[in-house]
Amino acid sequence: MIRIGIVDDHAIVRTGLRQYLSDHVDLRVTGEGASGKDALELARGGEVDVLLLDISMPDQSGVDALAAIKARFPDLPVLILSGFPEAHYATTLLRQGASGYLNKECDPEEIADAIRVVARGRRYISPAVAEQLAESVVGGGVEKPAHEALSERELQVFLRLAQGETVGHIADALFLSVKTVSTYRTRVLEKLALQTNSDLTYYALKNGLIQ
Repeated sequence: MIRIGIVDDHAIVRTGLRQYLSDHVDLRVTGEGASGKDALELARGGEVDVLLLDISMPDQSGVDALAAIKARFPDLPVLILSGFPEAHYATTLLRQGASGYLNKECDPEEIADAIRVVARGRRYISPAVAEQLAESVVGGGVEKPAHEALSERELQVFLRLAQGETVGHIADALFLSVKTVSTYRTRVLEKLALQTNSDLTYYALKNGLIQ
């Protein structure tokens, strides 16, 4: 029996997933949450074998939640289930420890299959993500988005700035000094060839990184 935790800020999504997964004899939902904090609590409780995690949540992004979970529970498989297309986040989050990435528009059976794969300690790579990874290796003349060059911490700071958070608030949330966050902000602006926080917000919206 694979124990599953579902973290999504939409109750209807959690309900639908729970009902669907209940039809599979080898899968059982043992915990639910609506925030990054809930995700960490589920991981800490030790009663889930796989965590299904949305990337867009009210208190913190899935990027932040994934980083916190992998720092404390590196062996817990985290399967990202997101409304954002694979091209926006998949390869970045796989590099940062996610065991797989699925778009919410995928076939429900693919979710069940992915859960089984990551529960065995393997990564689940959907056809869309596999194509994206192949293009990044071969090149194919496709220029990668600038944000894919950001480090894990730079991406965290970038997304928070893009959503209007102040440097001070980010420093408190990530347990960093204001000076350190300011340094990350400078690096992000340089790597993205931008100048202001408003530019960061426009870039993130244009590339579908925030809603």
